[in-house]
Amino acid sequence: MARFDGKTVIVTGASSGIGAATARVFGAQGATVVLAARSEDKLNAVAADIPGAIVVAADVGTDEGVARVAEAARGTGRIDVLVNNAGVAHAGRIDALSPDDWDHTMEVNLSGLYRMTRAVWNDLVSATGNVVNTSSVSGLGGDWGMFAYNASKGGVSNLTRALALDAAQTGVRVNAVAPSMTRTDMASGIEDNAALYDKFMERIPLGRPGEPEDVADVIAFLASDEARFVNGVVMPVDGGLSASNGQPPLG
Repeated sequence: MARFDGKTVIVTGASSGIGAATARVFGAQGATVVLAARSEDKLNAVAADIPGAIVVAADVGTDEGVARVAEAARGTGRIDVLVNNAGVAHAGRIDALSPDDWDHTMEVNLSGLYRMTRAVWNDLVSATGNVVNTSSVSGLGGDWGMFAYNASKGGVSNLTRALALDAAQTGVRVNAVAPSMTRTDMASGIEDNAALYDKFMERIPLGRPGEPEDVADVIAFLASDEARFVNGVVMPVDGGLSASNGQPPLG
């Protein structure tokens, strides 16, 4: 019997990168996977690898989009796991980043996560299910020129911890992953800049970027019964980046 046989899992931001890899992992382990993102064509390409997958083209930064995803998942008869993975990143210092970009970052990365979780909360309670959020190492500390993204992911990290406390009496667990640089569309600009890429590799002890599957496997673990006593954790999936105090090698 596979880990997620008979269970329904929602994955937002499932059209590429970490979300797509996560959907495939859950599908390979027996789940009925509900894939949500804005691009139906990209979702269909991912779903082609996942038997029984349900595709919902929706923007989870909006109430309408969240309602559509929740309705589709509820049609399976149960909701066991919610993976809040949808995210955007707008770079810029406070004197350059537009209010629209700030609002968009917060709507997708933080408010959308809140809305999606709230929309299916009673279903998760009924199933004694769990939530796994995608935060970031950028939600554990600051970056230059990324204050909006840092603020949104810091919100995800602390929302995860606080919600885990509030949810404990219901049996619902809430955890998060905090990836470092991972080979996704969002990080393509880093890989295209050789000097910047080398600086990133200097900071990651394992000496390579993360692959989407590296993060997806940890998400699946946190959602599984094997992690039944893990609650309120923001787990770095960063190749050892957060093990450093930031100082260079001394020898």
